[in-house]
Amino acid sequence: MKKVLTFSLLTSLVMGMVTGCSDNTAEGGATGNDSTLVSNGDTARSGMPDISGWPEASRMAANAMIEKYGNPNETTASMLVWYNNGPWKRTIVYDQEVKHIFPVDHVDVMEQTIDYKVPPNKATDVISYDGSVTISRTDGELAAKCDKEGANFLAINLANDVATGKRTVADARTFYATAIKEFALQNKMSPYMGSFQFDVAKG
Repeated sequence: MKKVLTFSLLTSLVMGMVTGCSDNTAEGGATGNDSTLVSNGDTARSGMPDISGWPEASRMAANAMIEKYGNPNETTASMLVWYNNGPWKRTIVYDQEVKHIFPVDHVDVMEQTIDYKVPPNKATDVISYDGSVTISRTDGELAAKCDKEGANFLAINLANDVATGKRTVADARTFYATAIKEFALQNKMSPYMGSFQFDVAKG
């Protein structure tokens, strides 16, 4: 019981620390020096919708992306959208939280997409590995949805491993959980959390 409780209590620490490692990657994009954070509702100066009423995870994700990549290309009352920000084809931060319990309890609020054609015979394995990884066969896209960019890097890197036969579904799930836990407990950051470990096509 003590072991289970200890792992559960890691949730906030683990998922909160992932942003710190991913925000320092050299994948390109804006530095954030000329961007305006919008969590305080200062919409007159930023030209952005007021997200002060959004859930905390959504505000944190939005501000992390603004600081790293600059202001979004499109905004609505319920989402912020970036195109071709750093290594990503598209990044969307939503004002709605989706509960996700793998590898620990957290909420998914940020979807990040790349061009990637998953082999049809591997699609089921990729989806089985992580429910927050989605495939669009028609568009030739692969996306991950979490609350931190580092977690999305990790999810898609492992999805690529599954799609290419480098790892089984079970191996990928174990690697994901271990990478998150090691970063939280030992500050040991897997390269899978900082950047793509394979060549990403640009459509």
